[in-house]
Formats: sequence, structure tokens, C-alpha cells
Amino acid sequence: MARRTVFDKGAVPRGSVGAAGRAAGSMAGMALGMTIALTFGLATEPARAADAGSNGLSIARANACMGCHAIDRKLVGPSFQQIAARYKGDPGAQAKLEGKVRNGGSGVWGAIPMPSHPGMSEADVHAVVAWVLAGASAK
Repeated sequence: MARRTVFDKGAVPRGSVGAAGRAAGSMAGMALGMTIALTFGLATEPARAADAGSNGLSIARANACMGCHAIDRKLVGPSFQQIAARYKGDPGAQAKLEGKVRNGGSGVWGAIPMPSHPGMSEADVHAVVAWVLAGASAK
């Protein structure tokens, strides 16, 4: 019986292929018994965040974020890891920080204002913020 699944718009299908089995036979004629399993499903939100985060560093570099922020030390602005620590556990952090990237901000980390970045796409802003909130890995 065929199985049909309908995915939500924007959902990212994920899949994996695995092989398991055991060889059986003799020296004269090897026969291989093997089972192959195909598994497909939808990415969960953490998986989507990981995907977005994996591009976050390259997007941050391409949009001059590294001119004011470093991954692990304060430059003009706080480090990305300091930002991650401050907003850890804040369910509204993603939206809050996306607004700060797009519109700029001041007063949270000191007197120097953060300029707005209206030229960044929503997808790029989302990816950079997701990467920061995931701990701003240098990989």
C-alpha cells in the first residue's frame, strides 16, 4: 500500500539512506543478504535553524558585520557570543534581534549605536541572527 504525505508550504524534506545486512554464502558463491531502509521526513525547527546558522557566518562576513563584531571578543560592538549569552532563553530574541539588524539600535550595549542594514534580505538577516543565537560557531 502506498503512503502519501502532504508537506506544509516551506517545509524542508530531509532524508537518509541506510544499509544493513549480513553476508551469507560460501567461498564458491557469495550471496549477500542486505536490507536497505529509506527514511524521509520533515525537518524540525532546530534542524532548520541549524541549516540557517550554517550560512550565518558567511552572510555576516559578506555584509560587513565583522567590521564591528567578532565571534568571541568585543570590537566596536559586543561579540556574537556575548549577544547569544544575553538572549539565551528569550523566546522573542530572534524577532527582537532581526529588528535591530534591519533598523539599527542603541543603548543596549553602550553609547555607540548600531547602524541599520536595510539592504540585507530578510532571509540573510534571519540566518545571521539564528547563527548568533545558536552560539556563533566559527565553523
